[in-house]
Amino acid sequence: MDRLLALAEISPIAGGGNCRLALTDEDKLGRDLVVGWMRDLSMDVQIDAIGNVIGTWQVGSGLPVMTGSHIDTVRTGGKYDGNYGVLAGLEVVETLQREGFSPQRPLSVAIFTDEEGARFAPDMLGSLVYVGGLPLEEALDTPAIDGPRLGDELSRIG
Repeated sequence: MDRLLALAEISPIAGGGNCRLALTDEDKLGRDLVVGWMRDLSMDVQIDAIGNVIGTWQVGSGLPVMTGSHIDTVRTGGKYDGNYGVLAGLEVVETLQREGFSPQRPLSVAIFTDEEGARFAPDMLGSLVYVGGLPLEEALDTPAIDGPRLGDELSRIG
């Protein structure tokens, strides 16, 4: 719950929600916070070409078991939507590590880019590119409702 509340402290809005549109400065702050938690758990953090963040606890062998969601919000988003799916995965990794349990396969936790679609359309862009449902070049060329291209915003926030 502490992680959920800490993430909710980024870009709060009246009424207790959050506004953390994809690839804004606020989204970057949230991503950086979660990446820090992943690294604290000794997870290997990779960011793919569309900006999806994937933290992997390198234990066991074979392909990883993945969980995840998103941390971007709509303009009047709640503090649980999406965030819970990412942070629950981190809680699982932390609990298994604390209890000394080593899974047979690596465990990955993902933050998918622009799941809400509140700034770039269509929604779920990061997931679509990840599974091959949308060409990377097309996604990177997607304009935001406020003007900039997705690829330019990825470059801007690092």
